[in-house]
Amino acid sequence: MNESIVSKTSEYFKKNNIILPKISELCNPHSINKDIIKKLKTIDKDVIDPLNLFRVHWFNNRDHSDFSNVPEHIILPNEFTGVEAKIIVNIGRLFPLITAHKVLAAYGCLLPRILNGDFDYSKQKAVWPSTGNYCRGGVAISRILGLKSVAILPEGMSKERFDWLENWVEDKNDIIKTPGTESNVKEIYDACNELKKDPNNDIINQFSEYYNYAIHRAVTGPSLEKSFLDVKKKTNLKPRFYVSASGSSGTLAAGDYLKDKLGTLTAVVEALECPTLLKNGYGEHNIQGIGDKHVPLIHNVMNTDFVVDISDKATDNLNLVFNSIAGKEYLIKSLGLESNLVNKLPEFGFSSIANILASIKLAKYMKLGKEDAILTVATDGADLYLSELEKTKNNFQGTFDKIACENIYSKYLKKIDTDNMLELSKNDKERIFNLGYYTWVEQQGVSLSDFENRKDQKFWLNHYKHMISLDEKIEEFNEL
Repeated sequence: MNESIVSKTSEYFKKNNIILPKISELCNPHSINKDIIKKLKTIDKDVIDPLNLFRVHWFNNRDHSDFSNVPEHIILPNEFTGVEAKIIVNIGRLFPLITAHKVLAAYGCLLPRILNGDFDYSKQKAVWPSTGNYCRGGVAISRILGLKSVAILPEGMSKERFDWLENWVEDKNDIIKTPGTESNVKEIYDACNELKKDPNNDIINQFSEYYNYAIHRAVTGPSLEKSFLDVKKKTNLKPRFYVSASGSSGTLAAGDYLKDKLGTLTAVVEALECPTLLKNGYGEHNIQGIGDKHVPLIHNVMNTDFVVDISDKATDNLNLVFNSIAGKEYLIKSLGLESNLVNKLPEFGFSSIANILASIKLAKYMKLGKEDAILTVATDGADLYLSELEKTKNNFQGTFDKIACENIYSKYLKKIDTDNMLELSKNDKERIFNLGYYTWVEQQGVSLSDFENRKDQKFWLNHYKHMISLDEKIEEFNEL
């Protein structure tokens, strides 16, 4: 612990009226100081104000006027999903600043560096490598704290992400575009390794930052538990699965919490066009938010139970149905879905739709009934993919009308089958675990012993315990 930097940073934060939220406050925002909660009512959720740190959790209500008692969630009806099991979706687009949950991961990764004095605001830049939302979250948290930052992301990501970044970075040269799209993660790492040559660049890599894992196990996990318990109440509803797209594997960590507390199994979702976990595959895809062709260092593979692959053709086309006039008319008038549900479908971005489709596949495969529940997350909303929606419209063959909507819904949702998924045996888990060796040991220089330590569940539990133990340090820092 570098006490001189901690003291200097604390003084700097005090001058800028910055208070760091505790982990317990992000798990239960109703425990936040009442004066702070009152002030938040006068502050827009997307402005550069340090009080917005106290909105970095799952309990924001839809108009951001207050905190909900239970995280905002949607229970998908069987008329929509075609399965009896209840699919409960926590809504991530209600996070502040970036309308996506990755702002939580960014805070969780930067927080220990501040508390330990590992980051010197007067000299260093926080470098945020990402396939989209995490680097935006990193830039947002950095700006709020008055820190310098750099965003790295593939040049093929959605226009909305770049538009946001250009409005938030202080210097547009701090946006680094790497070759490729969603699946080109190694190119991101190459750019990071080049920047790492300058000691003043602190690379905060979501794919290898155990704090990313720990913050989701500590905060996202309990929020999903809270949603489930609210839905369950006095029923016999049983929690069966937690479903999350791979991405950096940070959000997957909520599954470890839920497995301990509720006894759920964990399913990881990836793109069929790049079936890395399913069959050591490769390729390109458009389910933005899922970086592929490698296994993230922070993926607790040995505690994962299923792999489910979803095609980007499904997410692209259903996104078009969920966010078009013709699509909404079909869902309400022809399918008879309630308008209240249909009007909420834009809260599902690409990876969110993939999570829902994977949940349906699992429900069919496991023959789940009306007393079974699957928990999942909508990490962002369709508003981040409006330019992608236009591409899908332009590429659509034929007339996009009621018949087209019916065909899309039938093919990609109603008739979705249980192919391209795998219930993981011990050998399957070891295969996926070993696949990570080539990225992390051979390419990125992680020691073999550190790599292999990840097989032990105590390793992951210790990271979680460390994260929830930070509250005492945060209090001390805020009071310096």
